[in-house]
Amino acid sequence: MEYTFLGPTREKISRIGLGTWQFSDTWGVKSYEVAKGIIEEAHRHGINLIDTAIVYGDGLSEEFIGRALEELGLREEFLIASKIPGQFLAWGDVIRAVEASLRRLRVDAIDLMQVHWPPVWHNIPTCEYMRALERLVSLGKIRYIGLSNFPPVLAWEAQECLAREEIVSLQVRYNLLERDAEKELLPYAEENNMTLLAWSPLAKGALTGKYTPENLPEFEDVRRGDPVFHPDNFKRIWPVVEELRRIAEKHGKTTAQAALNWLITSSDAVVPIPGAKRREQVADNAGAAGWRMGFEEWARLEELSRRAEIVRVLW
Repeated sequence: MEYTFLGPTREKISRIGLGTWQFSDTWGVKSYEVAKGIIEEAHRHGINLIDTAIVYGDGLSEEFIGRALEELGLREEFLIASKIPGQFLAWGDVIRAVEASLRRLRVDAIDLMQVHWPPVWHNIPTCEYMRALERLVSLGKIRYIGLSNFPPVLAWEAQECLAREEIVSLQVRYNLLERDAEKELLPYAEENNMTLLAWSPLAKGALTGKYTPENLPEFEDVRRGDPVFHPDNFKRIWPVVEELRRIAEKHGKTTAQAALNWLITSSDAVVPIPGAKRREQVADNAGAAGWRMGFEEWARLEELSRRAEIVRVLW
């Protein structure tokens, strides 16, 4: 495993993290023993960043993580990142939400607490929730502050609200097919020495090679309605998947590993946080680190992905 630092801190984190949205009804991992095995496997492969959120399974993901790390004796081996949803951002709700997360995670302090999304349905001023988070840092309940799904202008405003702390990370949707983050968010993160945590780095499985234009998912889960899997879009992205397969075979890797490697090759600031529903998927994700595709391979994928337009207006 390769390692980097979390933003401007000296906290060492793995270049591939573990996302845990799957510990929920949404993705179907509701067995504690399965979740525990996934976390144990992540540790075995050197992954030490685990990302969760209050809304993942309405707290189930946090509960599984807290229990597993305690039973496995691995609390000190992982940096835990969680997220507060946009509807919990009034001052008092921030305090209550963090208290509840601490109980579920069975920790005295949360390493990285992120704002999951801005309070788009409520009129809560940015400085209200950012100062609440900063107060919790001073009280020792969280260690670092991050943002998720924030545009650069609002990230800048959020930083201006803080008197002492720095925003150390931005979490955004970013993969080889969905590259809007490169327009503003990635440059902003690089300029401000922030880690960019890439969620959905495999485009919900579209970049794993599991699906083809003739074999698309049945939309029984969270992929339902995702434009990436619309037949017309998937035909356009298929050349990218085929090229990933060729590159992966050349390096003795899997298609998913090549897709994740493209991200960490593209920028030192990027840390993908793929999920896993089985131990084998954790091992596969971890294998994306420790090697680099060549420049010509990277550039070929860059070119093909720019041609693969994802059309979202489908009706």
